[in-house]
Amino acid sequence: MSDSARVVILGGHGKIALLAAPKIKVAGFSVDSVIRNPQQSADVEATGANPVVLDMEAADTQALADVFSGAEAVVFSAGAGGGDPARTKAVDLDAAKRSIDAAVQAGVKRFVIVSYSSAGVDLDRVDPESSFYPYVQAKHGADEHLRASSLDYTILGPGGLTLEPSTGKVLIADAAGDLDGKRPDPDVRVTSRELVADVITHVISASAAVRETVNFYDGQTPIAEAIR
Repeated sequence: MSDSARVVILGGHGKIALLAAPKIKVAGFSVDSVIRNPQQSADVEATGANPVVLDMEAADTQALADVFSGAEAVVFSAGAGGGDPARTKAVDLDAAKRSIDAAVQAGVKRFVIVSYSSAGVDLDRVDPESSFYPYVQAKHGADEHLRASSLDYTILGPGGLTLEPSTGKVLIADAAGDLDGKRPDPDVRVTSRELVADVITHVISASAAVRETVNFYDGQTPIAEAIR
């Protein structure tokens, strides 16, 4: 496997990353999965990926660029998991921005980030006093930083994440995460984590949705038909 066919996944022990790594491997890439805890290495290796131990909260841009050097694509699927506003900012915003800058520095053009479906509009419609607001700020800021970069980015905006198996089919939402201009019901606004993994694999392997934001839920349209 040539180095140019390598994909680096940040947040390598997350549920989406563990599902995505073997799919990306099947698509013909080698995978480096970045993890903070070396005790997670066996779980990463079980997916066929190579564990790379690096603390993204502490790593500077150069350290990240060293990991990215020569890769075909970087996938940012890391997250603080909510609950701690300071750590949410540190991971979901600051580490994301450093990763974006590092990809530019390393000459990696393709960058896929996992956001959420209404990140583009929630700054205006979520109460700043809400415990969810720091996450909104972080994801919105990271997405905007990526859009302003020179990278061939794809921003993926799933709905509420589930552990259901992927059907390989999506329902595409608009830029606000809405359908036909209306906020969909919560039971519609859901996305299987495995479906997110399938979409990550598709946009990388097919060079689809370049410099685009794709908001999507579980649906009825095959991924390759809906996302080009």
